[in-house]
Amino acid sequence: MDKYIYAKNSVEFVTVGVEFCAFLERVQELTQEEFASTSIKLLPLLYLKATLLPIDDENEDYLDTPEHFVTEDDYEFLRENIGRLMGENDAYLVVQSDEMKYSDLPLGASIAEDMADIYQAVKDCIAAYRTENEDTMRVALTECREEFSSYWGSKLLNALAALHRIYYSLDDLDNDYDCECGHRHSHHRDDEEDNFYQKRQSAWLDDEEDADRWL
Repeated sequence: MDKYIYAKNSVEFVTVGVEFCAFLERVQELTQEEFASTSIKLLPLLYLKATLLPIDDENEDYLDTPEHFVTEDDYEFLRENIGRLMGENDAYLVVQSDEMKYSDLPLGASIAEDMADIYQAVKDCIAAYRTENEDTMRVALTECREEFSSYWGSKLLNALAALHRIYYSLDDLDNDYDCECGHRHSHHRDDEEDNFYQKRQSAWLDDEEDADRWL
């Protein structure tokens, strides 16, 4: 068994990637509240797992050209659906970016575009795993890790910050009350993803399962 593509951290990244892509693929079924709520749970976990991906020192200089599975139509379909869902909340300003050195003004960005970019990178990787071709899997995992460092990792952080602001500013999420202690508390409605971390942590305890379990 290939120690790089089936390493614990590699499999865990693919696992979260599968969850993330499946979530975005049903975006048409979600409300803006549900989308923001689940995104701010999944994105940090995806970022963490990407930072833990191993480096394939033995084969990195001999990799083939990566195979891409997400088409332009797939990308645009997802971007448009997210943009439609987010409406006026889709656009936001980025104040920290490499492109800021060319301008004194914040740059405009789009949550829909950011999420579609992340989806494209992650989906290509997990689709490669579904081929069960170890060369294809190795190339895809390496490309995904490198693009995380250079591109989609920063996109993820920007989108997460924007979604955080949206989620905690939506009026219909607030359920403030005054308790006997004299303090004011704010709670948010639970959703079906609230125990996402617990489910994943329980699943990852068993490292002996075949990688097919995660795909």
